[in-house]
Amino acid sequence: MRFGFAKSDITPRLGVELSGFGPFLHRYARAVRDRLWARAMAVADGERILILISCDLVGLSTKRIERVRQIIQSQTGIPAQDIMVHCTHTHSGPNATELTGWGEPDLPYLEVLPGRIAEAAVAAKDRLTEGVLSYATAPCEGIGLNREYDRDAPPLDEVLRDDWRPAKPELTDTVCHVLKVEAAAKRLLGFAAYFGCHPVVCCQETHAIHGDYAGVAMGGLEREFPGSVGLFLQGAQGDVNSCVVHKPEPESLLALDVIAARFANSVRQGLAAAEPLAQGGLRSAQKQIRFSRTRKSADELRKMLAEQEGFLHAAGASDTAFEVRMAAVHAVAFRKLLQRMRNGEDLCPPSELQGFRIGPVALLGAPFEIFQTIKNDVVGAARSRVPLVLGLTNGCHGYAPDRTAAGRGGYAADTVPIILGQMPFANIHDELVEALLDMDAELAG
Repeated sequence: MRFGFAKSDITPRLGVELSGFGPFLHRYARAVRDRLWARAMAVADGERILILISCDLVGLSTKRIERVRQIIQSQTGIPAQDIMVHCTHTHSGPNATELTGWGEPDLPYLEVLPGRIAEAAVAAKDRLTEGVLSYATAPCEGIGLNREYDRDAPPLDEVLRDDWRPAKPELTDTVCHVLKVEAAAKRLLGFAAYFGCHPVVCCQETHAIHGDYAGVAMGGLEREFPGSVGLFLQGAQGDVNSCVVHKPEPESLLALDVIAARFANSVRQGLAAAEPLAQGGLRSAQKQIRFSRTRKSADELRKMLAEQEGFLHAAGASDTAFEVRMAAVHAVAFRKLLQRMRNGEDLCPPSELQGFRIGPVALLGAPFEIFQTIKNDVVGAARSRVPLVLGLTNGCHGYAPDRTAAGRGGYAADTVPIILGQMPFANIHDELVEALLDMDAELAG
């Protein structure tokens, strides 16, 4: 097989609003702690070429991804179904999604962004050279905790201890999967590290641009191995936060290097332990799936809109109040949904699932923030030797909560779909597991 790696700078200018953590927070970027990158890996077997891109972004809209693929295809001839666009989900970067109120999109940046992402893919393809793919897992602990079923945001002095572990580590990833590519004389061309955890060490009180723990770790390892490019692959982070979260800016920035070092140490162990994989060829699969969603009539939506407008238009309502800002998000979403109903548009848009098989490794991508239980169900029944479930891939369509979280409702199950102008999923747990296993079987042959 042949491999190529490259990266391109996708850092926005200062002043853009950073995405995440709440409605209309005005988190304007004041500094660049680290550059944001689009990192690409090209893999070739004969004439077949697959492109995997990892972007230091909270997510990327379907429209922008289509444009990225168009540019790459026009310059390389690689078809869209062989191009996978993935995001790390850093909350210390700009909003490139359809989220309303979670960071104002910067239109000039969004116009140039697809071209800047495509640069990495084209350069990776141009650098294809013979290489050996190796793989290992390494312990990766002291980074994440399950925010749905464990205690979220413990005290800083507690989680910064080297021996800190969450109460329920089994509800998080405890290993990092590492792919390593070496050329002749064991020269490291590049690597990929797969792990599932929200990159939210820095959060609502911080104003610096960076890729959070994952971006800092990858950048440090690239400097440690000059000439290499390291992709972070986000796994099932839907219900997993970094152990440091929701802290003041000084504490967050202090902790950022600590958590990044923990992750980098795990990746470093994986690079040292990686063993060559059998050459098994390349395959790709792509599906558009309409996952079932809850239904609301126009009358129901109008009632829901009236309730939110009641908050907004009440005597003494202030835009400084969280409830008022959140009501604005809901009101905009309900108005959009009603307009789409009037236009006869489909309120259950399809979601793209895409899979790559690289030897025995199956990358199973979906445009969701996937909960751990869903990932575990897929991995437990997959036919591939190394199945890796990637979230935030080829879109940003909200959370894929497990049955328990969906049943009780709340932010992941109910609020985020509305922020995206969509209705909540009806049974995403079972439907997504089935769809990803079908794709895994197709890749496994």
